[in-house]
Amino acid sequence: FSHTHLSGTGVGDYGDIRFMPTVGEVQTMPGTAQHPDSGYASTFLHDMEMAKAGYYAVHLQDYDIYVGLTATERAGFHKYLFPKTDQAHIIVDLKESVTSETIISSELKIESDRAISGFRRTDGWAKDQFLYFYAEFSEPFTSYGILENNIEKAGANSAKGKNIKAWFNFSTDSRTLIFAKVGISAVDVKGAKNNLLTEIPSWNFDSVKLVAEKKWTDQIEKMKVEGGTDEQKEVFYTALYHTMLAPNLYKDVDGRYRGHDLKKHTAKNFNMYTVFSLWDTFRALHPLFSIIERERTKDFILSMLDMYKHQGLLPVWELAANETNCMIGYHAVPVIVDAYVKGIRDFDAGEALRAMQFSANADQFGLKVYREKGYIPADLEGESVSRTLEYAYDDWCIAEMAKLLDQKEVYSEFTQRAQYYKNIYDKETGFFRGKTNGCFIEPFNPAEVNFMLTEANTWQYNFFVPQDINTHIDLLGGDEAYDKKLDALFTSEGMLTGRHQSDITGLIGQYAHGNEPSHHMAYLYNYVGKPWKTQKLVRRIMDELYSTKPDGLSGNEDCGQMSAWYVMSALGFYPVTPGSDKYVIGTPLFNSMTIELENGKTFEISAKEVSKNNIYVHAINYNGEPWTKSYITHDMIMKGGLLEFTMGKEPKKSWGLVPDNRPFQKITEHLITPVPYFKAASKTFTDPLEVEIKHISEDAELFWAYQSNSATPDLKEYNQILNLNETAALLASATLDGEKSFLEEAEFVKIPPSRSVKITNPYSLQYTAGGDIALVNTLRGGTDFKTGNWQGYWGVDLEATIDLGEEQYAKMIGASFLQDQNSWIFMPDWVQFEISSDGVNFEKLKLIENNVDEKADGGIIKEFEIKLSKQKIRFIKIYAKNKAFCPEWHKGAGEPAWIFVDEVWIK
Repeated sequence: FSHTHLSGTGVGDYGDIRFMPTVGEVQTMPGTAQHPDSGYASTFLHDMEMAKAGYYAVHLQDYDIYVGLTATERAGFHKYLFPKTDQAHIIVDLKESVTSETIISSELKIESDRAISGFRRTDGWAKDQFLYFYAEFSEPFTSYGILENNIEKAGANSAKGKNIKAWFNFSTDSRTLIFAKVGISAVDVKGAKNNLLTEIPSWNFDSVKLVAEKKWTDQIEKMKVEGGTDEQKEVFYTALYHTMLAPNLYKDVDGRYRGHDLKKHTAKNFNMYTVFSLWDTFRALHPLFSIIERERTKDFILSMLDMYKHQGLLPVWELAANETNCMIGYHAVPVIVDAYVKGIRDFDAGEALRAMQFSANADQFGLKVYREKGYIPADLEGESVSRTLEYAYDDWCIAEMAKLLDQKEVYSEFTQRAQYYKNIYDKETGFFRGKTNGCFIEPFNPAEVNFMLTEANTWQYNFFVPQDINTHIDLLGGDEAYDKKLDALFTSEGMLTGRHQSDITGLIGQYAHGNEPSHHMAYLYNYVGKPWKTQKLVRRIMDELYSTKPDGLSGNEDCGQMSAWYVMSALGFYPVTPGSDKYVIGTPLFNSMTIELENGKTFEISAKEVSKNNIYVHAINYNGEPWTKSYITHDMIMKGGLLEFTMGKEPKKSWGLVPDNRPFQKITEHLITPVPYFKAASKTFTDPLEVEIKHISEDAELFWAYQSNSATPDLKEYNQILNLNETAALLASATLDGEKSFLEEAEFVKIPPSRSVKITNPYSLQYTAGGDIALVNTLRGGTDFKTGNWQGYWGVDLEATIDLGEEQYAKMIGASFLQDQNSWIFMPDWVQFEISSDGVNFEKLKLIENNVDEKADGGIIKEFEIKLSKQKIRFIKIYAKNKAFCPEWHKGAGEPAWIFVDEVWIK
């Protein structure tokens, strides 16, 4: 039973400071999944288990021990009912956790015959996590033992090291209760002790349990629902509970906390929090908090600004005073802006805007090239399509904040950046697509999951323009075309293709409710006057993809976002564009719903006729007056009152139809001219190549030039297809309504004819780099394996024979390989070349050993090269030895290893 936990995240961490009651022979290893009986783990039956908000109980079958657990904000309270035995133990394990993370250091100290303390410093998902504890037992232990690196320290009262465990022995003459209470702190043992003694001063377990249950009851009763089935109520209140599990309090009772500089600080006038899963939670969880957790939202924002103060950036995915940089975007921005728009303003707005700009103007994760080109090319940064779309949305949020603060230049700059999504829109397919060399990448399949997208395929990102929905509607051809495109999203029967992505679940057509990028999409029909389609889909998702079964969620909980979607949708509305004050109407789930607001007012939602069949909105009244719009505003909620739905069995297609009654979200100022794009059969060619320059607007004027060293290229009007016979570097630009676009660049390379490659072991279909010819196409990859120019081999060696097409003089040959051990990619153990002029008789060259440290972090490129006496060659054989499996020290130990190659070259 550990003292730190994450709620449904896609990466594991926490599970710190394990306590385990046992009887019989002392076991200090937990056991394995294959052999659970080999350690202290115990079997249990769900029939002998109880779980509710504030309390957990279970019977450990192997030991006949009944366990009860409750908690305060900073301390855990254990209750163990032991059988009669003189071999009762409580194991304390500072080594094990949820994942096999690295212990940087740990310590355990015997304070008395009833108290212990210690700490654990770890390198896991959080790279440098500190956790201290202080624990007391209700009875004195009769003896104890301490293990340091699996060796017992006889007579010792403390231990330090990377593998510390201990056991404490008790004698129980009959059924005996032994309590343990444990305070934790990220600051120090003093803080942990103070937290414990302040929050649990006595041994009255039931009293602490009642307080915990009362606090949870007060939380849950912020919303009350009536009607519906028992299962629907259970799902709703479970979802509401899930929304309240993160972020976590990260401040001791004396105000101290560990900051993002890993130093100790004291919070004045706010509570410090941790665990910000912002890529997930900006969508619905934090907008929900802007309604029911306004005071905590202020603290969340002050926590984020404190992180900016101590680490220089707003959080991305923050965990235990560490930035994991998991996921993409700078989505602290929409959380802050959404709160500010909705009246939560007890923080320094100017500082917040500066922090937002700092995150947006960093150079990492493709942001530098995003600012320079207006989008991220796929060969320069992984997840380029998703990043471009999400950065543009975050930039719109910054623009909105700047507008509210009357910062006109910032507003203009970021309103333009908010439109950069247009630079990756392909009007021919109607999709946002990856681009390299100024061209859309071919072949294209919108169902393909690939390195250009974040946990998704193109379908699942194609409607992520929450800041400029109505312009996106225009780009797709208007209301009818947008409506049909949405229909295609939800009805497409095509299978997912490309790389396997476990997060893409809960499919309805290509819509993937099990992952966050899709979450707003069912509500988009309101923007084209078809809210009845939204109502039908939202009710289907609530009915089919949420239940009380063990698989009752269609994807990861992700710190409450999956449940926040359900809570908001059950109320009958959803925040499609966080950062605006609008909620788009869906379909309410219950006959009556009440929100108790922190300002003392009550917002009621009534849908008397709603049922399994009556899911369509026929009319809405707000405080007794007709409300014809298919959205409501935040102010309507906060003023309190009554929102009454009239529901029916058949869709009322006239409701929400006329444009004045639809939600409207469009950028209308500081409009940009999107970049043009090139269209050609390939970047490399042997025969003459035709190159077109195109644009998403037929009204745009196009210009082009050959690249030169001139700072002001001599652009000329483009009016016919370009025909290339030699390698050429081109520039293109567009002008629309007097506004110039960014310059677009492309290089088309003529390669010698008749080159061919024969590969023995197949490369992964996830990482083809364009096929066999990639080994000699002159296109090089950078340090990011996801950018498309690296060819990947999983668990197999690279063996290939290259025919250069004709004899060539060579002084040196070589091949480029990439290592990124954090992604299971290692250098080959060795590379060997063979050369020939006739393809029959080959000369084996000296084997080239790898000298790159396999533990080295980051993307590392190495040229395996060998000098030749100047000689003619035509054929090259290359052998690159894959280590086959990840080494024992690696987090993927025993799993197949990758090797990545981008080019075999000669000089």
